Amino acid sequence: MLKITKKTEYALIAIRHIEDNKILVSSNDIAKQYDIPRELMAKTLQLMAKAGYLKAIKGPNGGYKSQISLENISLREFMESIEGPLGLIDCYTSKDCKQINACNIKDPIKRINNSLLNFLDNISLVEITR
Repeated sequence: MLKITKKTEYALIAIRHIEDNKILVSSNDIAKQYDIPRELMAKTLQLMAKAGYLKAIKGPNGGYKSQISLENISLREFMESIEGPLGLIDCYTSKDCKQINACNIKDPIKRINNSLLNFLDNISLVEITR
């Protein structure tokens, strides 16, 4: 089954929430509103801040706010910054595939994988946050 991970799902929920509110938002606020485990939301927001999408403000009145324009960020770029390289099967994200030399489906899978990545390249993150 092809699906996005919970980490990416939570990151997308968070970025949309932050964009909608335009104020400092805490990880607890987001976690509570969307019934997401607090610790996982906190780690996700920290990762997004480290990747440069959010600015973290420390202190008792701190929180997160958007740091960059989302218009020029593709969904693929965002997802890969959260998860690492995207691929339908491991041989496209890892060098450890033992079947790669004898694989009889690598070319069709590569075409499908490239089509999927191109599709994600053409979706702006701002489209998710509208």
